Amino acid sequence: MDNILMNYLQVTQNLSQQFRNHFGKLNLTFPQALTLNVLGEEGPMPISKLAEKTGSANSTVSGVVDRLEKLDLARRTRSDSDRRVIYVEATDKYRKLRKQAATGVGEYFDSILDTLSPDEREQVANGLALLNKALASSQED
Repeated sequence: MDNILMNYLQVTQNLSQQFRNHFGKLNLTFPQALTLNVLGEEGPMPISKLAEKTGSANSTVSGVVDRLEKLDLARRTRSDSDRRVIYVEATDKYRKLRKQAATGVGEYFDSILDTLSPDEREQVANGLALLNKALASSQED
């Protein structure tokens, strides 16, 4: 058990460092890059949906969006059909930045995994799916 926990902690630390190094070159934090990636891939959406897609709390995403607005990489707009609903969308400045970087979060993660063989990638996917299943079932108790 200790080996699994230690490997998990090392993986999360290594991933965090990899993402910090890569997106730091763009002057973005990982949460900012992830938020922009979701918006760039899926288009405008309310904060609640954005929080769900990024696996973060609404308040966390709201703070990230505040910082992205200051950088002119995202903006909030009110829905035309329901003025109570506010959408967040990526700006043209972000789209230009993304082209310069040539990689979003998903593409960068894929480039890291490209060092593994197809069988190894499948083993990682299966192992993570099993871990996720165990974690989800423990929440039900």
